[in-house]
Amino acid sequence: MKTCISKARLAVLPLALAAAFPVFAQTQLKEVLVTATRFAEPAGTLPFGVSVITSEDIQSSGSTSVNEAVMRLLGVPGRLDLSGGNNYSLDLRGFGVTADSNQVVIVDGLRLNEADQSTAGLSSIPIDSVERIEVLRGTGTVLYGEGATGGVIVITTKAGLGSQRLNSAELYAALGSHNLMDERVRAAFSSGGFSLDVAADDRRTDGHRENFASSTNGLNISGQWSNDWLRLGARAGRNSLDGGLPGALSAAAYATDPYQADPSRSTSKTDSASIKKDYAGIFIEANIGLWQVAADANQRAKKLKSLSYADPFDYDVDATNYSVRALRNEKFLSQDNAFVIGYDQDVWGRTIKQSSYTPVGTLATSKSSAFYIKNDLTFSTSGTRLSAGFRTQDIKKAEGSTVSSLSDRLNAWDLGVSQAILQNFTVYGRLGSSFRLPNVDEFSYAAPGTPLSAQTSRDLELGTRWKLPTGQVELRFYRNQLTNEIGYDASAIGPHSFDSLYPYDGANVNFDPTQRQGIELETRQALSASLDLRLNAALRQAKFTAGTYSGNYVALVPKQTLAVRANWRPNPGHILDGGVTWVAEQSPDFANACKMPSYATLDLRYAYKYQNAEFAVGVTNLTDEKYYTLAYGCAGTQPTSLYPEAGRAFTTSVRLKF
Repeated sequence: MKTCISKARLAVLPLALAAAFPVFAQTQLKEVLVTATRFAEPAGTLPFGVSVITSEDIQSSGSTSVNEAVMRLLGVPGRLDLSGGNNYSLDLRGFGVTADSNQVVIVDGLRLNEADQSTAGLSSIPIDSVERIEVLRGTGTVLYGEGATGGVIVITTKAGLGSQRLNSAELYAALGSHNLMDERVRAAFSSGGFSLDVAADDRRTDGHRENFASSTNGLNISGQWSNDWLRLGARAGRNSLDGGLPGALSAAAYATDPYQADPSRSTSKTDSASIKKDYAGIFIEANIGLWQVAADANQRAKKLKSLSYADPFDYDVDATNYSVRALRNEKFLSQDNAFVIGYDQDVWGRTIKQSSYTPVGTLATSKSSAFYIKNDLTFSTSGTRLSAGFRTQDIKKAEGSTVSSLSDRLNAWDLGVSQAILQNFTVYGRLGSSFRLPNVDEFSYAAPGTPLSAQTSRDLELGTRWKLPTGQVELRFYRNQLTNEIGYDASAIGPHSFDSLYPYDGANVNFDPTQRQGIELETRQALSASLDLRLNAALRQAKFTAGTYSGNYVALVPKQTLAVRANWRPNPGHILDGGVTWVAEQSPDFANACKMPSYATLDLRYAYKYQNAEFAVGVTNLTDEKYYTLAYGCAGTQPTSLYPEAGRAFTTSVRLKF
């Protein structure tokens, strides 16, 4: 995308569409409620975009993890996580390799983001426990704190929704290619105001590469009690992943056999990793007069052990977060006014248990506390909504092996407006700021004598929503202008540049100014009583606007993405669901010396429902596309250090509901 869309043209687009299709202005659709704003409210008047995936969408598509559902249904590009286990790193708005550090992941109030460079690990969430996935497009810093410039992924489980449910149970079993065995169980028990939810899963596969076998299993339990004004409960869970680490491939090795382990090193067939996670939390919600009050307290632990290149690396993570927030709905100047005030506290610590490079016992910490306010004033007569929010966050980070630390108080703000042009037409806009401090791995591996500064961004989003009689179209334009963006530069002078035995460059740096901007089109339509269509398309531009790389594209950001999905129900009980995902070429390096080729994949799933049973067969990558989503550099004009994706794979499954 060489030029950005004119803001004026985007603002008048709804008027042009309304003139072309006036009949659609006569239909009022049922409003969708979202909770990504920390309290449930209608999505139709929000001054920013939120994409919603329901549990029905997940089941129909055959998605086996949260990240798979977001990639298939919303077209968000993902990169294969090096730990395997069906885990991917998602990139909401073009941040490339640092995407995980620029978006926040929340599950029932629990923040999953780590304070180092590891991913949130969305595959650890039992997929059958998920009721809804909400993707808040653009900055969510005011509500969710540092690292939310690219957006927020909010996952609500069936227990977390808090709605009244009947006693039920669900069993799922699947067999597939690469010796896949996948079993899941979910149950809900309810009596009076009490309810208990249990979800468990166990997934084993040989993987699509040599030494890429993995085994994952998890258990989640939630119990709660509620009446007409109070809801309180507790939850706990455990998840584990064990997998092989086959390593990266050169271009030549990939051409010879894309599914082999790295032939250049002797340990690629035996290297492995293990990740264990535990969490527990309590929550309370209450309606007291005009106030809705909610509070969460959560604790989680993570243990990682890996053996790669014959080097052991073990560490433990302990994290806690606390959240208190309140919403007051009342009239102000005879108009509806919603005022939110909240407090968040996060404490994270990592202790090294074994490492060839870092002393045993080294402690890295991250602590933050924040206050935020948000106010929304809605004029019922004109359909105008005015929104304003502010957050102040105190952050302290330290990494013991380098005796380095960071401390700062940073602020974020946003101003938004949405305006109903016609009954089913809304335009909106939002302007704000966001920030993040370097994580403990970044600031402890910076250029000597050059401490890293906070990354800040000025954020803009403009959009329009068009409700049709049988669906909705949403078009968004966004721009993030970043100062001191944090990332790894392989050409920078780093801690090992002057080593006498093994000198090599590379360090985390504050880049010269960068910019993200793009256009997103999202539509979901019922073409008939038996056929639904979902389309997500995006044009993305992530560029350096000054300095050494001025005019170059940020690494690992495709310029275009497209996902088209259809759900067809030709007869009662029969469901055919399929989709095409296309991702354009991208460069693996900041110099843009080479290109990773574009790719397109097709998946299909047929399901037959009979009484309380569903029988299904599915195929992913139907055309057996040979492709990869991750490369770390260029060898001349060829990408290198490649991580191949799977070829064609089949799955058969049965689901029983009681």
